[in-house]
This record gives sequence, C-alpha cells and structure tokens, in this order.
Amino acid sequence: MTESTRSQTTELHVPDAADRETLSAFVARAVRLDGQCAVRLRNRDEEVVEAWVVTPFEVLATRAVHGRVAPRDVTVSGNELLAALTVAPGEWMDPGPSRDLLWHAELPVGGQWQQVDDLPVGVVGELTDRGVTLARDNVGPHGTPPASLMDQTVLTVTGGELEVKIPMRCLFALSGMGFVDSSIGEDVVRVTATSSWLRLDARYGAVLRRRQALLPLLF
Repeated sequence: MTESTRSQTTELHVPDAADRETLSAFVARAVRLDGQCAVRLRNRDEEVVEAWVVTPFEVLATRAVHGRVAPRDVTVSGNELLAALTVAPGEWMDPGPSRDLLWHAELPVGGQWQQVDDLPVGVVGELTDRGVTLARDNVGPHGTPPASLMDQTVLTVTGGELEVKIPMRCLFALSGMGFVDSSIGEDVVRVTATSSWLRLDARYGAVLRRRQALLPLLF
C-alpha cells in the first residue's frame, strides 16, 4: 500500500468487544429506521469516537464508544458500517469509503451545556405511547405523521434560567433508536441545553435538536 493510498483509507478501531456490540446496535437501529442512512464518525478525543445519524424524525441521534477513526471526522454508509461491525468483526475494521457528501446536518458546536431536568423513563414512555397512538390516527398523505403533531410540545422543563420545550419528534427519536428501557423503573432521561440546542440523554444514547430553526439567508 502506497502512502497516498493509506491516507485515503478509512479505518475504525474499537478495541473492546462490548463497545463494538454497542455501536453495532446503534447502527442497526438507524438502518432499520432509514435503510439509506449515513453515519458520521468523529473523534471526540484520542480515546472516544462518536457516531451520529439523522433520524427520519429530523432529530440527531448519537452514541459514543471507546475507539478512534481515521480520518478523524468522516461520514460512511450505515449499511457498510453495519456489515463491518457484524461480519467477522475485529477491533480494527474498514467501515467503508468516505461518503461525506451524504451528510447535510448541522452538529452542535461550542456552547455551555446546562443541566435542566431529569425525566423518569415511565413519563417519557407514557408520552411516547400516546404520541404513537395519535400518529396512527393522523397519518399524513405520505404515510407519516403530520408536522404539526411532530412539532407539538409534549413537555416543558425548566432549570436555572432555561425553559426548554421538548417536541414529540424528540420522544419518537428516543423510542425509535431504542435508547430508553422503560422496564428499568429508576432510570431517567437527562435534559440538557444550550442557548441553541436541546439534548436528551438516555441509557443507550442521546438525541439532539435545535431549539430554534435557523433563519434563511436573504439575498
């Protein structure tokens, strides 16, 4: 392999088998929701790699494991990454070629995350179940719930100087990605926020969404 070829190779290193299973479960859920999804892999630091996807609910989902990826910020096919994690998996793997052009979403940059509240998983599960029932009764022309239902505020939490409105689409994303286990009664979903972003951290991953839509550029 020449030096130029090596520099173009995408390589993922996840040394622990349990972390590989964790990442595999995350990617499998994302692929189940969207068979053509892209996964963005980023090194948080020298020891932790983050995986990011955009769910069909227009909410980001993320999970971090111990490992590294080279290049340090690269987007790959969800299907190809899942194959690398499940077919003869090892601690070193090729997640597939870079597909950076498939990634169009904004990720949070900077800002001070402030803890706002902890929500019991039972409350989150109950609200999600109600939302699923409403969605089934109000399917739009494309077979998906109307945006008005997805954007409906189901919870408003406050902490410090922040008041955070949580839309139904965030709970759908938590449920669809399998991040919440309602059988663990003492579990909570932690709500944190910046001035621009909302984040919900559950046992098996986190979902994020902008608190305000970006204003369109005027020319």
